[in-house]
Amino acid sequence: MGGVLPTLVLILAGVLVGGAVSLHRQGAPRAAVVVTALLAVLATIAGVLWLLPGEGS
Repeated sequence: MGGVLPTLVLILAGVLVGGAVSLHRQGAPRAAVVVTALLAVLATIAGVLWLLPGEGS
C-alpha cells in the first residue's frame, strides 16, 4: 500500500494540470488558471517527496 497514495496524488496532479490547460484555453480568469496550476505543482511536489526514502522507510 506504500506506493498507492503517492500514485493517486500524482494522478491528481495530472488532472489538475489538464484542468489548468483547459481553463486557459477556455479563457477563464487568470486567477483560476494560476490557482489550479499552483495546486498541480503542490500535488506534484507532494507526490514526489512522498516517494523519496526517508526516516520512516
